[in-house]
Amino acid sequence: MLVRSTRKQVVSPYTLAMMTRPIDQLDSRLIHNIAASPRAGVLELARQLGVARGTVQARLDRLQRSGVVTGFGPDLSPEAMGYEVLAFSTLEIAQGRLRDVVAHLAEIPEVLEAHGISGQGDLHCRVVARTNSHLQEVINRMLEVEGIDRSTTVIALSDQIHFRTLPLVAAAVSGPAAQPSDR
Repeated sequence: MLVRSTRKQVVSPYTLAMMTRPIDQLDSRLIHNIAASPRAGVLELARQLGVARGTVQARLDRLQRSGVVTGFGPDLSPEAMGYEVLAFSTLEIAQGRLRDVVAHLAEIPEVLEAHGISGQGDLHCRVVARTNSHLQEVINRMLEVEGIDRSTTVIALSDQIHFRTLPLVAAAVSGPAAQPSDR
């Protein structure tokens, strides 16, 4: 006999978001194995994980389709290519000029990233240069476009935590960190 509950289940938006996780434990293991051996083929990954080759291929396809895995290209070191100076520039953009400024910045190879931000400034750019004087040239080129009202640039002295995403993989599988109980 099947008994149905008449109680309504209250589901918060947070709970709904956690119900469909983009990755599971096997996906996590697959991502870690790819990170450890980026040149491993699907058959080798299947052997390492103890699953069928088709399972690995289907998982990779789904991870790419969902945007979790965005590429398999080489991770490059600007420093090893001679760009030893890393800087971050915050730009304040005049109203209505964001598109023009972003299009201009996209043409400068030393501008690696640009993010719209809240707080002071409108764009936060990650910039590399060969030397400090080259950085000045890059900044001057960035400022050639109309629409930048103010810029502030800081130079990174050292890399304390290198860009990483693997810790997020474990967090995505295990869910949110345990919250302290209210006492």
